[in-house]
Order: sequence, then structure tokens, then C-alpha cells
Amino acid sequence: MYGVSAVAKYKIIALSVFVVLIGLFSAYWYFKEPNTFTFTVDMPPGFKYKATVYYVPAPGETCRVATKDNLAPVFNYWWREDYNPDSVIEIRRARKGCPLVVYNIKLEIFAAYGRARADVGSDGAQVVIKEKMEDSDVGSFNTEGESYFYGECGWMFKTSGEKRRIVKLLRCNDVNVGKVTTGEGPVAGYTLDQLPGKTIKMKISIVDKETPAVGDTWVEFSGGWKRCMGDSFEDQYAFCNGDYERFSNFLMPDGKQCTIYPGCTE
Repeated sequence: MYGVSAVAKYKIIALSVFVVLIGLFSAYWYFKEPNTFTFTVDMPPGFKYKATVYYVPAPGETCRVATKDNLAPVFNYWWREDYNPDSVIEIRRARKGCPLVVYNIKLEIFAAYGRARADVGSDGAQVVIKEKMEDSDVGSFNTEGESYFYGECGWMFKTSGEKRRIVKLLRCNDVNVGKVTTGEGPVAGYTLDQLPGKTIKMKISIVDKETPAVGDTWVEFSGGWKRCMGDSFEDQYAFCNGDYERFSNFLMPDGKQCTIYPGCTE
């Protein structure tokens, strides 16, 4: 009887240990930090972005990985045809046995101003990620796990070609108060330990008034901007050079001939 009882006790103990291990294993996976975060945007209608994500060896690692083995994933590469505003990004990954961490997200902001495929303006932004950085450069998250950074974009216009067709350039500035700017558009900074399961959102607003892309080529009137003639209509640079009496017509992106921008006619 003693032998049978001992075997029974052993089975009970073994079963208990097994149950505890299963529980610990389940708890590990339940409480384990996610290995991703989400990047998304709030931008004016017609604006889209492309994100290129770069990885470097994890802090403390001495391994190196060739670029061909550590290619940067690109989100919204085909942004015209297949666009998703939400990008789920890995925080840690390994290549050739080398542990890597996300380091930088290079962003390109696109907006169309005409129907032609080339009628698109673009500018840059970025998210910088490090193990540690200055407190003043680190973004914060609210109780919902969301963080925001801000940019302001505006259109600049000029004429191009023999017909003086309007071409527009998109310029986006960083407007995050109290943050260090890079001069390369909107920027945000975070530490690695902030990211698991979080959401980073870039909010872009648009400046209402457009401005000339090249100085001393347009003159502003109450009804809009007039294009200086220059030496002649064939003058591709056509600086005003003090001549504020002679102006030329120009073509809008849709092919309409106009004398004042943006209203076309006076």
C-alpha cells in the first residue's frame, strides 16, 4: 500500500508541476511585450506617405550585417496604387544571426496638384529611434498608448518650360514646439523601450497661401500673383529685375492659359 501511495503522490506532484509550468508558459506569452508598433498619419485629403525603415545591430552587439542582408522594408512603396495609412513595424529582428533593432524611419510625404503623373510634390520627415536620447527630444505617449508629432506643409509655385507651365513644390516644416528640429521636415524621437504595442501618429496641416518658389519672378497684387516677363517670353529665368510693368501669361497644370495666379484671370 505504501508503494502505491508513493506512486500516487509522485503522479500528483508531477501533474502539479506540469500545470504550473503550463501556467508560467502561458503567462510568459500573455505578458510578453509585443515586438511591433504602429505608425500612422492624419493628413489633408490627397496626401499620402511612403516609409522606409532602417535597422542596426542591437545595443551591445558587435556583429555586422551587409546591406544586402539587411534591406530596409518599405511601406506604401506603390503609394499611388496600393496605399495603407497604417504601417505595423517590427522593433527587433535578426539577420545572419545578428540581433537588430529599428533605428530610423525615413518618410516621404506626397501630394498631387494636377492630373499628370508628374504633377506631384513631395517632402521628407522622419522618426528617430535610439536606446537613449535627451529628454527634450523624446516623444511622450498618452494613456491610450498614442503619441503625436506635427508638421505644416505648403505649396510653392514656379513656371517651367517654353510655355511657362505652372509647377508646384511641396515644402513641409517641423512645428513641434520645444523640440530640436533637423531642417528636414517634421521629426520625432523615441527610445526603444517606449515602442512595444504603441502607436505613433504624424499630423500634417496645410498652409492656405501659396508662395513663389523662386524670388524676384512674381509680383503680388490684390487679386493674386503676376509672372514677370523677363527679357522675353523665351527667357526661362525671367527675373523681374525692377520691371514691374511687363508680365507674361502662363499655363495652369490643366492646360488653361492664365495671367494671374491662382485665380487665372483678373
